Amino acid sequence: MSKNVADKLGKGISPAQFVDGMNKNKEQFVEWMEKFSWPSEDDREYFESLNNRDDLRCLILMAEWCGDVARNVPVVFKALEDSGIPTEVLIIEEHMETMDQYLTMGGRAIPIVIFADTGGAVLGQWGPRSKFVQEPMIAFKTANPDREASDYQDNLAVTRQEILRRYGDGTGYHADIVKELRILLESF
Repeated sequence: MSKNVADKLGKGISPAQFVDGMNKNKEQFVEWMEKFSWPSEDDREYFESLNNRDDLRCLILMAEWCGDVARNVPVVFKALEDSGIPTEVLIIEEHMETMDQYLTMGGRAIPIVIFADTGGAVLGQWGPRSKFVQEPMIAFKTANPDREASDYQDNLAVTRQEILRRYGDGTGYHADIVKELRILLESF
């Protein structure tokens, strides 16, 4: 059975309400938003062309305390702002039943960007990170299935360092997010 989020449409908060209400990571979040620039004029034009479609909706499962949210969602917000796609934020703690329908390798990982039609039928999803940044976590989870293993936390710490290295110091990873969102949106 395909997923449907009709019961969640209209239940979230706007991107502006999310940012205004942030108590954690707000400075970093806003800084990443301000640093956003389109990887190419073609990408900007593509996202702007979505203003001609009124059949898409976006829900983003997230929370202000998450570092991946602070890095990735500003890019998603900026891209979707130009697309005209109605976008709502679902705070994970208030929507756990929805979060549990969008697990990543069996675990809760955010952000999860969900695209649906106006009837709530889920068309696709993105997250919690670009494929390049997510690769070390996939490798870690595959190699470390036992959360109780003595070296699990040490291996996780090494994995998190590699994820930060892949994010880098600048905005290079923004282009990967834009590319992946575009490919996803072009598929429906």
